[in-house]
Amino acid sequence: MKQSKLMSMLVLGLLMLLLAACGGEEAGTGSEDATNEDAANAGEPTDTYSLDMSVTTGESSTWFLGGQKFAEELSDRTDGRFEVNVVADEQLSGGNQQTGVEMLLRGNTDISYHSTIIYSIIDERFGIPSAPFLYNDLEEVDASLSGEAGEALNEILRDVGVEPLGFGENGFRQITNSERPIESVEDMKDLKIRVPGISMYIDLYRALGADPTSMAFAEVFTSLQQGTIDGQENPVDVIHSTRLNEVQDYLTLWNYSYDPLVLGVNKELFDSLHPADQEAMREAAEVANAYQIEITREREAELQEELESLGMEIVELDDESVAEFREAVEVIYEEYESVWGSELLETFRN
Repeated sequence: MKQSKLMSMLVLGLLMLLLAACGGEEAGTGSEDATNEDAANAGEPTDTYSLDMSVTTGESSTWFLGGQKFAEELSDRTDGRFEVNVVADEQLSGGNQQTGVEMLLRGNTDISYHSTIIYSIIDERFGIPSAPFLYNDLEEVDASLSGEAGEALNEILRDVGVEPLGFGENGFRQITNSERPIESVEDMKDLKIRVPGISMYIDLYRALGADPTSMAFAEVFTSLQQGTIDGQENPVDVIHSTRLNEVQDYLTLWNYSYDPLVLGVNKELFDSLHPADQEAMREAAEVANAYQIEITREREAELQEELESLGMEIVELDDESVAEFREAVEVIYEEYESVWGSELLETFRN
């Protein structure tokens, strides 16, 4: 009996030792896992990425060149872990710029250069930077977008699902047509002009007496060629890079509407990145935007001369003529103040 009781006590003791050992091993494993996880979070990022970046214009445009600069800078800053495939001519969205922005918001594409004009199809407040004759010159543009007005746009971008990486430049928009030189408001009468698909531009051109129509930019060249429309409006770089001089005779320089580009990344993607990669992306974007703006401004006069040598007749409006156009479209500010928001509009007008 005593022997049996002693044996039972020995077995019980062994079981307690085993349980204690197992418990100690489990606790030790958990502690080690936590230490490893903390080390990984504190360490350098190692993930690799292959991202698609969409731009609307062709491979000779400053948009595309700016996109390539961003890709190179980001690769350099991450030791090649980020590969950005820059795709021209809105190929990823079937030629439709609105679809291009929507794809970015959904995460079907990762990064893009898109005009705030196209963003305004989704949220009309993005139309404010392109309001008629809002800016007198590029100095005013730079002060506005680097200040309170630019930050207001950034907040709206985050609201719609895009992390802003700064602004590039499409530039001041000019007008071309195949009917006659445009030197006064009277010259706009009944011209069939393609405009971006937002109501502000439709109303603006109606106020000038023209017959505006909207269509995807991919359709513009053929429509001009076939005479479906008489003209269109875009910055000089776009006019040149898409060879619109082949189907348009007259170019009027009037700087009536400024067109900023948003270098944006899908916000969900950006938020998922390691903080060091987020910083690398911001640094690469700062360099790329500065480069894109610089070459856009440098090329402006050069491209105007080239378009003229290719047969376009160029008219540059003087201050008196611009004042006539400005007065004719002041109604747009009255009509759209409630759409844009009076406080936001005031931020830009100041």
